[in-house]
Amino acid sequence: MTSFLRSDRSRAVAVWLFAVAALVTAMVVVGGATRLTGSGLSITEWKPIKGVIPPLNPAEWQAEFVRYQQIPQYKLLNRGMSLSQFQSIYWWEWSHRLLGRAMGMVFFVPFVWFLIRREVSRRLAWRLGVLFLLGGLQGFVGWWMVASGLADRVYVAPERLMLHLGLAFALLGALVWTALDAEAGWARQTLPSPWGGRALWLAGLIYLQVLLGALVAGNHAGLIYNDWPLFNGRLLPDAYAGQGLWATLAHSQGAVQLHHRLLAYLVLVLAVAMGVSAWRSSYLARDAKILGLVLMGAVILQALLGIATLMAAVPLALGMIHQLMAAITFCLAIAFAWRVRRI
Repeated sequence: MTSFLRSDRSRAVAVWLFAVAALVTAMVVVGGATRLTGSGLSITEWKPIKGVIPPLNPAEWQAEFVRYQQIPQYKLLNRGMSLSQFQSIYWWEWSHRLLGRAMGMVFFVPFVWFLIRREVSRRLAWRLGVLFLLGGLQGFVGWWMVASGLADRVYVAPERLMLHLGLAFALLGALVWTALDAEAGWARQTLPSPWGGRALWLAGLIYLQVLLGALVAGNHAGLIYNDWPLFNGRLLPDAYAGQGLWATLAHSQGAVQLHHRLLAYLVLVLAVAMGVSAWRSSYLARDAKILGLVLMGAVILQALLGIATLMAAVPLALGMIHQLMAAITFCLAIAFAWRVRRI
């Protein structure tokens, strides 16, 4: 071990990983804005290298616009839009892809540098390699998602959007956990209590809630049933079942919104219970107790933001804030789960 690195701890590595996590969060927020503005299909080709350069003159802009005019979204939803209107949605998608490219470079270059300088331990080196591959996979999944909306749909397939966002949050959580490991070094002792399992369960439920939120977004289910706590005055949505189990779970607007609401209630109750229990616990250190309370507050705030976003029919600003708060809440859940497993 000592021949491979200088120290088991590295604050520089931790800062780098937190910076990459911040970039992932920015991608999540910009990706949410791309979806809310209907911009995700504005770039109809995947050019990992050449695509970094946007159209630079009127002829190039016109050629890009003509390609967009060939897909169903333009023909069925946006027919007659002007070039300037097309440019406004193009820039959202281009910015989202540029962030993805920047994130790849911000991860890869320092990773190689830290390996050369032996500042990454063996226990983290393999994990960082997996994270790099996961980031590359995210790019492929992103294009696979976009491709689903270029032929027979006017929007991307909701289940592909769910997978795309799910991979982003998996990457985000792994980055935060690994950054904390890099900062602290080896755990000398694990906490002899059930707190680690409880915290991981809560983080898992928050992750599942993110996936359900992706289905709500992919089905534009936030644009219906905009009252709360009822569904257009009813206890349950009147259009729940789809044509089959998968159609109901993944494509029914009423079903995906109901499921998202129900899990939100469960997460809220569990987060409050865990926050209060953590504060009263004799096992946890003070900083872990405070982190539990902060996580509880984040879940409460996110629930209130979700209600406000729904009742306002998902305006761009509220939608972006709700997406940002989801990422922050998940990171806090990961940090709490990490902290309660250490003394």
